[in-house]
Amino acid sequence: MTAAAFDPLDDSPAVKRRDWTIISLIGAAHSCSHFFQLVLPTLYLSLAAEFGYDFVALGLLASAFFLVSCLGQASSGFIVDRVGPAPVLRFGLACFVVSGVLIGLSGGYAMLMLAAVVGGAGNSVFHPVDYSIINHRISPPRLGHAFSAHGLTGNLGWALTPIFMAAIIHVANWRIAAFAAAGLVAFVLALVWLGRDLLAGKNEASAAGPATESAVQPSLARQTVAQTLATLLVQPALWGAFLFFAFTSMSLSAVQNYTIPMLGHVYGIDKVLAGTALSAYMVAAAVGMLAGGFLVGATPNTERTVAVSLVLAGVLLVVLASGSIATSFAVALVALAGFCSGVATPSRDMLIRRVTPKGATGTVYGLVYSGMDVGSSLAPVGFGVLLDAGYSRGPWVGAAIGFIIAAALAMWVARAVGARAMATA
Repeated sequence: MTAAAFDPLDDSPAVKRRDWTIISLIGAAHSCSHFFQLVLPTLYLSLAAEFGYDFVALGLLASAFFLVSCLGQASSGFIVDRVGPAPVLRFGLACFVVSGVLIGLSGGYAMLMLAAVVGGAGNSVFHPVDYSIINHRISPPRLGHAFSAHGLTGNLGWALTPIFMAAIIHVANWRIAAFAAAGLVAFVLALVWLGRDLLAGKNEASAAGPATESAVQPSLARQTVAQTLATLLVQPALWGAFLFFAFTSMSLSAVQNYTIPMLGHVYGIDKVLAGTALSAYMVAAAVGMLAGGFLVGATPNTERTVAVSLVLAGVLLVVLASGSIATSFAVALVALAGFCSGVATPSRDMLIRRVTPKGATGTVYGLVYSGMDVGSSLAPVGFGVLLDAGYSRGPWVGAAIGFIIAAALAMWVARAVGARAMATA
């Protein structure tokens, strides 16, 4: 069923309730994506004890998950633009349910690998789906809040997995934990099914994109996949956005994977406190996302918010890498860097919205967000080589460089979009 379009001037209490209900549903679904990304890693010790696998074999499961996710994310946007986001969202959640059941029933490596592949296929759909629904169904006054809530719920999903899985493993076993993870996602799938009418259709005031472009561009959703690709691949802003996500994800990966050992090497901080610092980074990033949602409505120049926030985050990481601050301030600086990077997130999503031609929301978000998977797959190895070579501060410096390059790319993308708008006016 396709929901009716809404009056762009209507901002009644009913419209606000509809918007926040949609934001809540999408947030719950997005948290499942991040939650399930860590299900297999939280089972590594249990699987090693059960089957005797080494960490190379276990790590390959996560690599397979993200490889499938990367390939699927780049292509699933085409499906979203042609069949609609709601059924694709249900498919993604259903894949997680199947993956969790397969993990719980697994009797060997082959079934675990199948579970990783199925889970990766499910994970691939969320960015094209979520951003398509947000851009098409949320009223303009609440777009910034929708983007910030989307990022926040993803972080909460990451935070929930270790606690959820560890608690169930403690009171039962790892198989029950896998089944419980599947059950949790199944509950969210039921909510999404009940709210399917809200997630269908388009709010034309939100979906059209920049007025100067929507009036002259035909909808790419009516073109073939080959025609859509031909249109998109010649747009420099699209590739700038792809590189932006690749560099920001490389920076985040460096922080997530190596902040704990770097705090130990540079400041002599023990693993427990260093782990707390990393948690502080993620929590502060979530708070920054909430703050960033208000900044989206305060300025139309979202690229400046992105650039300033990421440059500040990069500078803070360089200060950390210098080893020149007191140990007692190191944890606070890690958290502050997380806050700055989080502030950029809602404005970043609004910037990508400006890149998107009419009828290609899912396709564009799928393509540019696949840059995240590329960066996340390359960074751990590259920065690990630096640490092994004795450059104990290298990942922080590399993360700072990545943030600064991403800031420059955000400004460049905005100029490219502006030039395209002027050319089509």
